[in-house]
Amino acid sequence: MTVTTDLSSPRALAGRTVRPVGLGCMNLNHGYSSFLSDDEAVALVRAALEAGVDHFDTATLYGTGRNEELVGRALGRHRSEVFLASKGGLAGGVGRSVDGRPETLRRQVEDSLRRLGTEFIDLYYLHRLDPEVPVEDSAGALAELVEAGKIGAYGLSEVSGPTLERAHAVHPVAAVQNEYSLWTRNPEWGLLQACRRTGTVLVAFSPLGRGFLTGTLDDPSALPEGDMRHAMPRFSAGNYPANRSLLDPFRAEAARLGTTPAALSIAWVLAQGPDVVAIPGTTSAAHLREDLAAQEVGLTAADVTRLDAIINHSTVRGHRYSERQRSTIDTEDSPAG
Repeated sequence: MTVTTDLSSPRALAGRTVRPVGLGCMNLNHGYSSFLSDDEAVALVRAALEAGVDHFDTATLYGTGRNEELVGRALGRHRSEVFLASKGGLAGGVGRSVDGRPETLRRQVEDSLRRLGTEFIDLYYLHRLDPEVPVEDSAGALAELVEAGKIGAYGLSEVSGPTLERAHAVHPVAAVQNEYSLWTRNPEWGLLQACRRTGTVLVAFSPLGRGFLTGTLDDPSALPEGDMRHAMPRFSAGNYPANRSLLDPFRAEAARLGTTPAALSIAWVLAQGPDVVAIPGTTSAAHLREDLAAQEVGLTAADVTRLDAIINHSTVRGHRYSERQRSTIDTEDSPAG
């Protein structure tokens, strides 16, 4: 494991540099609950801009395009000052939801450009691997969009190391966006190594364990209907009490280090190497400031080892996804060996 102690320095991403912590914009109006109004969402993105965030991540899927519209509206004249990422190949509604066909990706990039109000997207991901389309075909279409100047670089999301290397053989993959946190270690089972072989950045989404690692979610059953965590086994009545018991020693570590559980969780992700960036999501300006404070946390290799021992694949109960959700991802699902 590579341990990085300087968490505040800018990190390379798709030929640019960004701050280690960006903003994942899904939470504004997709996936979870207690969504913001359009005006509130715009205000939060602008608060992130004012706080120095320079990396914003959205997708065709989120809010069925509405998320991109809000991000574009919020960035406005500041668009050229930030690194903007979006994703295609996955859409809600009826019909074929995972669609990596070249013609679909070309159409979705044009739609994303229009909704975002920009002529150029810095990084565009294949949101999910389409089992009916070879990744080489999807990568080839995205490479053509790079050459056409529509996108600056392309990436993949929720993929395994072998899939990354297949796509990379077609055209260099700038980034892979996979879930990564103390309680979701899948990238350590092959993907991180493949990223380092190919020079690909790992963009960690859900670095707060979908809210678990903030230490503030006492009873997932009380979450509003429709919140995606109701379908996730780790938040079930059978698993969550055991998982919640991991939080007391974790909180103690945060107190020892003079920080909060949320900031410490993101700091742990950043400490995994200078080729890892984090994109936590939030609907709260106060939580945003707490997330950004991760960049100032001082962690030693010994601290990282202590945290690893508390929350890891062996101590967490339940799979991160339901059986149905698992059918749409390509990531390594268990440690090798």
